[in-house]
Amino acid sequence: MVILGAMFFIFGFVSWVNSILIPYFRIACELTHFQSYFVTFAFYIAYFVMAIPSGKLLERVGFKRGIMYGFMVMALGMFTFIPAALSRTFGVFLAGLFMIGTGLAVLQTAANPYVTIVGPIESAARRISIVGICNKFAGIISPLVFAAVILRASDSETFALIESGALEAATKAAVLDELIRRVIVPYAVLGVTVLAFGIFIRYSVLPEIDTASDDKPLSDSDRKSVFSYPYLVLGALAIFFHVGSQVIAIDTLIQYAGSMGLSMLEAKVFPSYTLTCTLLGYALGIVLIPKFLSQKNALIICTCLALALSLGVLFVHTPVTFFGHKVTASLLFLNALGFPNALIYAGIWPHAIRGLGRHTKMGSSLLIMGLCGNAVMPQIYGYIADRAGLAAGYWVLVPCFLYLIFYATYGYKIERWKK
Repeated sequence: MVILGAMFFIFGFVSWVNSILIPYFRIACELTHFQSYFVTFAFYIAYFVMAIPSGKLLERVGFKRGIMYGFMVMALGMFTFIPAALSRTFGVFLAGLFMIGTGLAVLQTAANPYVTIVGPIESAARRISIVGICNKFAGIISPLVFAAVILRASDSETFALIESGALEAATKAAVLDELIRRVIVPYAVLGVTVLAFGIFIRYSVLPEIDTASDDKPLSDSDRKSVFSYPYLVLGALAIFFHVGSQVIAIDTLIQYAGSMGLSMLEAKVFPSYTLTCTLLGYALGIVLIPKFLSQKNALIICTCLALALSLGVLFVHTPVTFFGHKVTASLLFLNALGFPNALIYAGIWPHAIRGLGRHTKMGSSLLIMGLCGNAVMPQIYGYIADRAGLAAGYWVLVPCFLYLIFYATYGYKIERWKK
């Protein structure tokens, strides 16, 4: 569990830094809101494209060796940021982000079954909460660390000059080149770190888990593929909507706060507030599940609460002062979404992966494919935001949580497709 916690910390540190990369690339690479969200698209679409190959890889080489390969691919993606920054080419950055996402697809396909299967299925949500704390703690500090490394006190004036169009072409190009090259050192350091950790995992005490001979009651002879399990397929769709809504509630915060008059230097703290709420949700899950609250009831409560908070994001725009920042209550409702989101993922996974037996690795791959919601939903949000405003883009949250309520109350019970 300590090793798995360290892995999830790395997952979080690498993933949630996107919340500051999006507005940073928007300025440095001169992008629209819609174009800037290709950061998350390139990163997370790899989960959809590479999840099944990841499952095949794990079946062939085993969990531990597969994890090492995943970290190696991640490191390669990080090193790709060096030529991308030197040429200030957004497409090369996207290629690097896709490689990082590919490495994470392998790692998540391996790590989530580990956490679920390593103990009783009834307490899987508690274990997911523990590693989730590691993941979200990394998410709290990664934007702050990254901002401290790449941002300067004078950048607010620099960004204003760039967006005003007052700079001459040659001067503007030089300023943008200097901005984008600041990412080289942090990503080079990250690349070396994850490469070393991958080699450590290969020779660590982490046990191999043999799911090939795991005969669970639902793994009967007529179950020919993972698509024979309705609760798994519907669970993958639930993961899609959950992670999509979660990444919107974090990665859009800096730009949404900017629409209220906050600079990037001021707004950089708001993703950390959301992830702090998520940590509180995980902590509550560790205490309550399964002794005082079942995984099933926790999922129902959290999906309903998330829908209520998303309606608050849309309709409550009362001006407030929060830690010295003058914003609207809508932004705080968006922060608060982190609390129920913590236990939604922890509730979906054990419901969806139960009783798969020899299909466990491929079932895990199917659920990991659902993480492409992180790629698709921000693009939908960005499309709406460019046309109707940043606040209106949050309407995309409502259908997400309506489906999650369906899965929490009924969808997870469907064990066979009706003819």
